Amino acid sequence: MRRALIAICAALLAAVGSLLVLGNPAYAATGLHVVGTDIYEANGNKFVMRGVNHAHTWYTGQTSSFANIKAWGANTVRVVLSGGRWTANSATDVANVIALCKANKLICVLEDHDTTGYGEDSAAYTLDQAVNYWISLKDVLVGQENYVAINIGNEPIGNTNPEQWTAATTAAIAKMRTNGFQHLLMIDAPNWGQDWQNVMLNNAQTVLDADTQDNTVLSIHMYSVYAAASTITTYLNTFRTNGWPLVIGEFGWQFDSSQVDDQTVIAEAVARDIGYIGWSWSGNTDPILDMVLSFDPAQETTWGHRIFDGANGITATAKQATIFGTTTTSSPTASPSSSSASPSASSSSPSTGKTCSAAYSIVGSWTGGFQGEVKVTAGSSAISSWTVTWTYANGQTVSNAWNATVTSSGSAVTAKNVGYNGSVGAGASTSFGFLGSWTGTNSVPAVTCTAA
Repeated sequence: MRRALIAICAALLAAVGSLLVLGNPAYAATGLHVVGTDIYEANGNKFVMRGVNHAHTWYTGQTSSFANIKAWGANTVRVVLSGGRWTANSATDVANVIALCKANKLICVLEDHDTTGYGEDSAAYTLDQAVNYWISLKDVLVGQENYVAINIGNEPIGNTNPEQWTAATTAAIAKMRTNGFQHLLMIDAPNWGQDWQNVMLNNAQTVLDADTQDNTVLSIHMYSVYAAASTITTYLNTFRTNGWPLVIGEFGWQFDSSQVDDQTVIAEAVARDIGYIGWSWSGNTDPILDMVLSFDPAQETTWGHRIFDGANGITATAKQATIFGTTTTSSPTASPSSSSASPSASSSSPSTGKTCSAAYSIVGSWTGGFQGEVKVTAGSSAISSWTVTWTYANGQTVSNAWNATVTSSGSAVTAKNVGYNGSVGAGASTSFGFLGSWTGTNSVPAVTCTAA
């Protein structure tokens, strides 16, 4: 009996030892790797993506964007590629993209945009075709696992038969692994990435289990479906409760009440320590989603300000991957550009008592509409409230605004601070933005700022 007990105890100890070995974080795997809900580097350091999407496939000449994105503090860039739906990005081009990412100490998420909206958009490619594209690039991808994650297909299913996503996705993962890819894989949701029918939510475990290397992270894209904070938190809570890895691979911002609550997205991602990657650096046909205009960091937009600045913004929360060595502090900088700066006008309040100045800028303009921004700067003393006024000369109108209460009476416009940005320290600044309409001429008005 004693011998039997000893044998049993020995067997139990061996089993426990085996479990302890198996239970260790899986960062011994090649390169970037999922452990539980988090992404780790091969050396065991946790890595949280804080980055920007860059539309490389349509703007292959804008290679300076990598350095500019890094200069503003990002640690990740998600790069748009095409295998043929648009002009195909060759292996040579992709190798150059990876080199640019590494030179600028950015983790590179490569995504194939060809699959966008499959089933609803007749031009879209299947996920299987996307895998074939990655296979064609294998020679330049293998060996880059420390630096590159592969987002197999962007928004791979539209709103038509989104249930096909599960089978197509599990097959794509299996094919990637069968063909020898050891990279961290990123999987976008159906419903144009927004998963509003909860197909990814309901089948997440099935998809994760399809990866024999347990190295897949799921990705949600948050646009108009996520206008309410409760919708955002409920979705993210489900992933946290189930222990599923997730990144917010794309999101925009709340430029009207029907659009995404971007500040909740950012804050909740930081609170949960999950990655977020905003769309996008520049080059959108709708410039409201540009972080800078014309790829010029001197022309920052309100969206750029909202995602990079603040306590939960990229600049404050991004930590450089340790594969690149010690993190250095980065801050927004402007590089020389041949583009002319946006027109602006400024005016100061009287020099007695508390004062402020205001600068009005047009940060984006398109047929019939424009985006404006006003920067308010306190004088030599701190202020507790401010009011900015101007009068349009060309019939422009303001349709909606953020970070200020804006009212109009004919051509006269008045903007007052809201509760959280009335107090401004001496010499410090705050800003508000708005959307407007124009016809014919959109001249910059003179502005007046008064403070209390």
